[in-house]
Amino acid sequence: MATQTWGDKETQFFYELSPEKILSCVESLGFKTTGRAMVLNSMENRVYEIEIYSDSPNPSEHFLISKFYRPGRWSKEQIQDEHDFLLELDESEVPVIAPLVIDGQSVFTDEVSGLYYCLFPKKGGRAPDEMNIDDLEILGRTLARLHTIGASNKAEHRLKITPQVYGRQNLNYLLNAKVIPSHLEKTYNDLVLEVCNISEPYFNEEKFIRIHGDCHLGNIIRRGDASFHLIDLDDMVMGPEVQDIWLSIPGVDQYALQDRAILLEAYESMRPFPREQLKLIESLRTLRFIHFSAWISKRWEDPAFKLHFPQFAEHHYWEIQIQDLRSQLELINNSLNNQYLY
Repeated sequence: MATQTWGDKETQFFYELSPEKILSCVESLGFKTTGRAMVLNSMENRVYEIEIYSDSPNPSEHFLISKFYRPGRWSKEQIQDEHDFLLELDESEVPVIAPLVIDGQSVFTDEVSGLYYCLFPKKGGRAPDEMNIDDLEILGRTLARLHTIGASNKAEHRLKITPQVYGRQNLNYLLNAKVIPSHLEKTYNDLVLEVCNISEPYFNEEKFIRIHGDCHLGNIIRRGDASFHLIDLDDMVMGPEVQDIWLSIPGVDQYALQDRAILLEAYESMRPFPREQLKLIESLRTLRFIHFSAWISKRWEDPAFKLHFPQFAEHHYWEIQIQDLRSQLELINNSLNNQYLY
């Protein structure tokens, strides 16, 4: 996925990251650590809460969040695209958590391992249990503001969420990796290609903007009584605005549709929403299924992935994928042919 390919040596450094190495990297940027480092939940990267010495009366300022990027996924330029977007959003007071800039840089390289890393301030918050009307309106306005900034510039090095990139390229990887059971391989291949072929004409790359890309409820945190912060833009892409909308309200029942209508009404109080993109929701949902399978396959040698996704190695996993693709294909056809959807 990245423009730079890393080898086994860098990957081994990543697996063997120790508290001593992490603290050394943080101290190399001018901070004095207390020696305390706590691992935070992250499947893709390595993220730690680091305690530092500080005279600030704010307890949160006695901690930093360090993030070490998995080698081979993003190039330094792709990471910088994410950071530039976050810094622009933060400057415009869109509620995100931007990386720290030290001596004009936000992406750093460990000289020994070659791993990229960065630092974030610690910000408290919690994921919302459920959203009421006020919450949906706040989120709608927040996403509109994010997309307004996203449309003001390009992320030149980031992926585009299209049937080619998230569909065919991931399919080719899965086929070359030989992870699909042989008796299911052709069926899976044919279904993915059909999804891509019928969806592709509806993806207008010329209108793509910078979006969050992974805006599910786990990446929305409540800070204070009314404020939502959007976190973890690691999967930021160039894509259609509706990707962030359907992920924040992924349901398909009548209640979810009502919630989406409330969110979009609030969104449109800040920025026009291209409602023709609603036709893309089921295509985008399906591309996410395919992308998820390829992601697990690419990380399979990481022991954490075998622990969390043991079903991936079983035939039953792929049988379910095929069932889901068939169901989604019907939904995609219905959506793309529904002139009343928006």
